[in-house]
Amino acid sequence: MRLTTKGRFAVTAMIDVALQGAAGPVNLGSISRRQRISLSHLEQLFAKLRRHDLVESTRGPGGGYSLSRKPADITVAHIIHAIDGDNMDDQSKPLSSTLPGAVNRHTTDELWASVSRRAMEFLDSISLQSLVDEQIARGVEIECERSVRRQPLPTARVKPAPVNAPNSVFALGAMLAKRS
Repeated sequence: MRLTTKGRFAVTAMIDVALQGAAGPVNLGSISRRQRISLSHLEQLFAKLRRHDLVESTRGPGGGYSLSRKPADITVAHIIHAIDGDNMDDQSKPLSSTLPGAVNRHTTDELWASVSRRAMEFLDSISLQSLVDEQIARGVEIECERSVRRQPLPTARVKPAPVNAPNSVFALGAMLAKRS
């Protein structure tokens, strides 16, 4: 198991989605601005998170990402595995079988495999909900950045009062001729 910067960014972004997502989908631009993670990194991370069914996307205006499960049902291990899962498979191979001339490395391979398993067990015990609760306890503010919809215009049209005035020079001349 390897803890990478991408994995750390993914956990941070998932906490952001869990915190901000109560009002609806959270767009990547706002996560990028709040967490100072590049938008291109976030796009790559959320593509993997979506493939592993941790988030779902909503298209269109007001769209973005929301959690596909309850935060209590998502662990840090789920997020790390979604982002770094391919690297984890490479790590599970014993080094002694991959390095030519390696002698008696089996003991240390077992040690690092055991450390990796324990680390994953630890990360599997931490839910996204517990991380969100910690952030709330620290006083992290939730943005209410959702666009406020404008009230629709009234459908009933008010007719203007009739005007008793001439609408042309000829009508004015005719009106003046009648008065004289």
